[in-house]
Amino acid sequence: MDTSIFRGCMPALMTPVAADGAPAYDVLVRKGRDLMAAGMSGVVYCGSMGEWPLLSDAQRQEGVRRLVEAGVPVVVGTGAQSPAAAAAHAAHAHEVGAAGLMVIPRVLSRGTSQRAQREHIARVLDAAAELPAVIYNSPYYGYETGPALFFELRRDHPNLVGFKEFGGAEALSRAAEHITHADDELLLLVGVDTQVFHGFVHCGAAGAITGVGNCLPAEVLRLVELARRAAAGDPEATRLARQLDDALHVLSTFDEGPDLVLYYKRLATLLGDEAYARPVDPGDALGVSQERFVAAQLRRFQAWWRAWPGRADGAS
Repeated sequence: MDTSIFRGCMPALMTPVAADGAPAYDVLVRKGRDLMAAGMSGVVYCGSMGEWPLLSDAQRQEGVRRLVEAGVPVVVGTGAQSPAAAAAHAAHAHEVGAAGLMVIPRVLSRGTSQRAQREHIARVLDAAAELPAVIYNSPYYGYETGPALFFELRRDHPNLVGFKEFGGAEALSRAAEHITHADDELLLLVGVDTQVFHGFVHCGAAGAITGVGNCLPAEVLRLVELARRAAAGDPEATRLARQLDDALHVLSTFDEGPDLVLYYKRLATLLGDEAYARPVDPGDALGVSQERFVAAQLRRFQAWWRAWPGRADGAS
């Protein structure tokens, strides 16, 4: 089973919106291609960054289909209110030729029931048994998959190859210690932008899924590259990775909050991509202070990046 897509860096794509309020699929495809050209290993769609709860199942699947047909490797998010809908997204992913699954726990009904979650995740994995899959572990979904359930699922579903951890440093450390170091085939993915350095260097992460990488792909890819080298024991890469991680901190921290998509759409717009000026739901908006804050933080980071000697190899 090819798990290479999970061993790189993938942006969780945002959903661009046309003037009529529908997803702008041509823009979605263009963005996917641009990010692949920048060096990403693939994209994730449709996860929380794509605002999956606000899109219909048909809209999500159309986005997946168009990306795949355009040659963009896609890991498909399976978030849904019912196991049947989640399994349908998995089956569609396999049908159209997606590269993998990001399995989101059952939400809204019986979300705290381990038995219900086991059956939900198993059903999704069964629906696309040929696709490698990672569980999206996040406290925001109201349920966190522990080692016992993970290994019970893996015993029956060999396509379960890893764990995308959206929690903080402690959660990543627990996943590394108790789950993903059980054998060499299991993969830990850093799922939140503030933990790239910790995830690679201290937890042995194999890859990352990024939000801010939608807007600053070169910078995030440089951070991942340096973090990998730091994990291998390179002291100069460690120093540079810490500097870049610190410089990105405020922009990365947006990934941790409920307004993450609004912040990153605003960043994309400030960087010249007007296709991301609209939210999926017209009532969603940043406040005036938030908009001014994100603009100021972007200017600060851009000035730092232009002056930083660590942008390329050979830096001192």
